[in-house]
Formats: sequence, structure tokens, C-alpha cells
Amino acid sequence: MNLGFGLSRRRTTTDDAGAIERAALRSDRFRIEREADWQRLETIVRALEKGRLRKVSDEDLLALPGLYRTVASSLSVARETSLDAATLAYLEALVQRAWFVVYGPRTSLWDWLRGFFTGGWSAAVRSIAPDIAVAFAVMVAGTIAGWLLVSHDPEWYFALVGKDMAGVRVPGASAKDLHGTLFGNDGQNAMSVFAAQLFSNNAQVSILSFALGFAFGVPSLLLLVQNLALLGAMLWLYHGAGLTLDFAGWIAVHGTTELYAIMLSGAAGLHIGRALAFPGQRPVLQAAAEAGQRSAVVMTGVVMMLVLAALLEGFARQLVDTTPGRFAIGGFMLALWCSYFFAFRGTRRWREANAHRSVPKGTSR
Repeated sequence: MNLGFGLSRRRTTTDDAGAIERAALRSDRFRIEREADWQRLETIVRALEKGRLRKVSDEDLLALPGLYRTVASSLSVARETSLDAATLAYLEALVQRAWFVVYGPRTSLWDWLRGFFTGGWSAAVRSIAPDIAVAFAVMVAGTIAGWLLVSHDPEWYFALVGKDMAGVRVPGASAKDLHGTLFGNDGQNAMSVFAAQLFSNNAQVSILSFALGFAFGVPSLLLLVQNLALLGAMLWLYHGAGLTLDFAGWIAVHGTTELYAIMLSGAAGLHIGRALAFPGQRPVLQAAAEAGQRSAVVMTGVVMMLVLAALLEGFARQLVDTTPGRFAIGGFMLALWCSYFFAFRGTRRWREANAHRSVPKGTSR
């Protein structure tokens, strides 16, 4: 029994050694057959990673996509046949590096930001100008609707503003109490809470207005009406106390940025909905994809505008305690946004680099 067990163990050891040797031979043969393509791809990728594009021949550039697919196929085969770990690690690293060269972003984050602020954002906003006009009209209508509702029945005020957000700003409040919420240090803490609630509400409206645009833009417009009806109700309240200009100045500090952002987000959602409802000669999915790309650029800027509005709301309005000063800040921000979006046309370099995006497929420039 002991002799048999020894022979069996020696036979097993011999078989294992043979299996390892066969695996090594198979791995070596696999590497030798394909190593030339691997090395060529690695040389091209290394040169491109170091920014040495001029040192890469036209022939290698044309061969790059094919080499990438060949090496990716080699990696797939290596995984299925369980080749040695070193070969697998090498191929995985090479395929990952080659993917970023072939399919990865062509510009750095800094270059993207520079292009975004020097033409990309303003061009995207101008491309949805009809939707912005509709959103602006809807916001004005919502403000008027809120004013008219509460003027006919003050109970509507609590339906629009809510008791938690209203605080001391309720129908019947004295002019002194309302004035105290706008100026001085006594009402600043309570007003800061109200401002934070207002900002949170406006941020949610902005995001939802864009996100619900797929429903043909109808929810986006309804959200604009609802949100601006709140502003109309507040205007009615302060107007009754003779504080219309003071309240408008209080709102203007951050409102010209925040309300502008809400308008753009509603317009972005409406733009997507309009593309779905009226795709024209394009397939619906293509029209929606193109509208989504433009709207996404607009919404990237909207997020930045909301952050800036929060800073103005938290600092500028507290430091400037006069109505003319607040109007000056709000007016400056409004002029800045209008001039940037509709007067600034971007750098020549950006326009030339992106001119092809405005040309429909199948047409010539």
C-alpha cells in the first residue's frame, strides 16, 4: 500500500510538472505570435501620452484603432485560456492606456473649462433662445398669477408660500415688522433662514424643470409658474406695506442670478420636450440627443450660477443694507449675464474648433 501511494504521488507530481510546462509553452507561443503588435501599439501610445504626436507616423496613426482592437482581442483570449499572470497584467494595462488614447477625452480639464467659459456656455444658451423667451414669459405670468390670487383671497398666500417659510411675513403683518425682515440686524437671522429655504426651493425647481423636460416640457413650465407665483405673493405682501422697492432690492441681490438660472433650467427642459414633440426631419432619438447635449451644457452653467447666487445671498445682501446698493449689485449681475450670453460670441479659436457642430450631417459649409 505504501509503495503504491508513493508511485501515485510521483505520477501526480510528474503530471503537474508536465501541465505547467505545457502552459508555459502555450503562453510563450501566444506571446511570440502577437508580441510585435503589442510592442508597436505600446510605442504609439507612449508617444501620444508624452505629447509627441509629430514623432508618430501617419501609417501608425491610421493603424492605431486596428492595433487597439487586436490587443483587446488578445486580452480576451488570454483571459479565456488562463495564460500567465504577467501576460494578463501587461495586456490589461496596455489596453487601458490605449483606450484613453483612442476613445478618451481629447482635452484636459483646464482646456475644457477655458472652452466652456470662452464660448461653449454662451453658445449653448443662445441656441435655446426661443425656449428662453417662452420660459421668461411663463415666469412673468406666474408672478402676475400669484399676485392676483392672493389679492382676491389672502388664504392663497399660505397655499403658495407655506406657513413654515412665511414666518412673520404673513397677511396683516405691520409695515414695521416687514421692514425689519429686510433691514437691520434684528431680522437678519430669521431672514437668513428664509433665504436658505428660498434657495433650496429654487435649486430643486431648477433641477426638476430640467429633469422633467422629457414630458414634452409641460412639467417644466408648470414648475416655473408655481415657483414664480410664490414671488408674486411675496410682492403683493410687501406692496401692501409700501415696501415694494425695498423687497425688490432685497431679492435683486441674488435674484437676478438665481431667477436667471431658474429661467435657463426651465428653458433647457422645454428645449428637450420641444425636440421630442417636434423633431422635424430628424429621428426622434437623434433630435432628443442633440437637444440633450445642448441642454446639458446649459445646466452645467446653471449649477455654477446657483452656487454664485448662494454666495451673493449669504454675504453681499447681509453686507449691503441699503436698497440702492442692493439694486446696484443685482443690476450689475443682470447686465453681466445678459452681455455674456447674448453679446459675447466667444473666442475665434473656440468658434473655429466647434464650427462643424452647427452644420447638419449631409450638408456642406
